[in-house]
Amino acid sequence: MAGHSRWANIQRRENAQARRRERAAGTAEGSGAQLVRLEGYGPGGVAVMVDCLTPDRARSVAQVRRTFDRYGGNLGADGSVSYLFNTVGLMTYPPGTDEEQLMRVALEAGAEDVVPSDDCSVEVLADPLEFDTVRAVLTHSGFAPATAAVTQRAATAVELSGESAERMAHLLVALEELDEVRDVYSNVEISDEVLARL
Repeated sequence: MAGHSRWANIQRRENAQARRRERAAGTAEGSGAQLVRLEGYGPGGVAVMVDCLTPDRARSVAQVRRTFDRYGGNLGADGSVSYLFNTVGLMTYPPGTDEEQLMRVALEAGAEDVVPSDDCSVEVLADPLEFDTVRAVLTHSGFAPATAAVTQRAATAVELSGESAERMAHLLVALEELDEVRDVYSNVEISDEVLARL
């Protein structure tokens, strides 16, 4: 599996997650809300999946399509990019975590992989069916994760730079700001230099 993108690390900010949960809860209260997954390509051919919780599929598709078009992307057919993602249990740990000890405990608990990041943070990957067990064992052993969720993770990453990277970052932000969008997943890697300019 490719390393988790810097964009995805930014995306996991707690306030963004809280905002999505609030929107999802508000939309779920409406009658007939359904989960809709939309797939497409951003600038540079980057894969993007968007999960919406909506009572009106046609309206959500139209909003997401307009957002893709605005930033140089295009909405694709069902299944056009989902094959590039795997469902995983993901737990993250901040820089300074004892990586060696975490790896020992995580693998004994049944985790599939322990992945150090460039910024010295650590990610623990688990099978979604084993996720709760692995998280409980890690927490009991003194390794409570900073974030923990069953999520989508790209099998391969596409690195963008320059104008394409900037347009892609704007696309991801615009998608996240749509009211009915719950989650946005992408296989993009955006350099720290581009992110600093944004």
